[in-house]
Amino acid sequence: MTRFLFVVPPLVGHTNPLAAVADELLGRGHEVAWAGYGDQIRALAGPGAQVYECAMPDGGLSRPPGLAGPAAFQHLWEKFFVPLADLMAPGVEAAIDAFRPDAVFSDQHAVAGALVAERRGVVYVTSASTSAELVDPLAELPKVGAWLTGLLGGLRARIGDPAAPGDPRFSPHGVIAFTGRELVGDAPLPSAEVHLVGPAVAPRAGSSDFPWELLDPSRRLVLVSLGTANADAGGRFLTEAVTALDALGDRVQGVVVDPGRTLGAVPPGVIVREHVPQLDLLARADAVVCHAGHNTVCETLWHGLPLVLAPIRDDQPIVAGQVVEAGAGVRVRFRRVDAARLGTAITTVLDDTGGHRAAAASIGRSLRAAGGRSAAADHLERIAARHAPLPLLPR
Repeated sequence: MTRFLFVVPPLVGHTNPLAAVADELLGRGHEVAWAGYGDQIRALAGPGAQVYECAMPDGGLSRPPGLAGPAAFQHLWEKFFVPLADLMAPGVEAAIDAFRPDAVFSDQHAVAGALVAERRGVVYVTSASTSAELVDPLAELPKVGAWLTGLLGGLRARIGDPAAPGDPRFSPHGVIAFTGRELVGDAPLPSAEVHLVGPAVAPRAGSSDFPWELLDPSRRLVLVSLGTANADAGGRFLTEAVTALDALGDRVQGVVVDPGRTLGAVPPGVIVREHVPQLDLLARADAVVCHAGHNTVCETLWHGLPLVLAPIRDDQPIVAGQVVEAGAGVRVRFRRVDAARLGTAITTVLDDTGGHRAAAASIGRSLRAAGGRSAAADHLERIAARHAPLPLLPR
């Protein structure tokens, strides 16, 4: 039996893959505890999850709706991820003292997990929830890259080991990335210790009141989702999506996820919900319209479905480019697309005029073959076994 401490930010897309891996490890007889935002972790990993609470920013992740590009990236790190690490560090420290893990599995953007573990002498493994970080997204922005290096260096001086080398977003012991080579492309990975395991698809905790009886099996199902972190920016796009779906008539039925309650009255052929059981819907869907969030993209492709991609910011343009390059989807402009253009894009992937469905099916087979949660658990077991537990270093 090995003790694993999972460290996650308060973001659904970063927690869901680790919840699947935790379930796998528990099934193998290991012990798993979490450090992070307890309410969200228990909602996603199950009410029985052992959680060590960490302080969280007031108001969560919030950004001006129009912020994009390098400015959005810098805002995300300076105003959210770095303050989050400072806040989480005492909670991670307390979790290490109480749980005494053999290894820490830390999300790439919950940097406190990596930095506190390195200072306390505990082996840590990185969870990469997006393929964008694996292809050096700042290669063409050296000034932004240098800025981030300085920001992480200051953070390490406060909560980590100031003498430690390397980027805390990439553990020297191992990086488990929930993606596949078909999306990353032929570019070399950051190190030989990066393991591509595909999405960790598994039944999720919680219940749903989704109205399954309203689905019409004679119509092709299209799911529209902008994720849980983009409610502030998605109102106009979702309105255009509803109009596009309605215009496609009886051949298509749309399910639109609207967590921000931005939509008013909708036509009877479109189902709008604040939250949906995404994996269950993907098993029935024919295509997905989304913001190119990495989890949604990989889960869609795992099911062999083509995509219409409307990236907003952060890693989303990179992920969208990877999908288009792989032939599994088409891209539209989030802030400029109208219902007519969106309807054309949906029709394109549904009719498979560009071979998108065949490409998505091929990628899906390779993602499933990568092993998902089982492969991730294998790597964690191997890394933990390779590094025998040492006495904890003092605080």
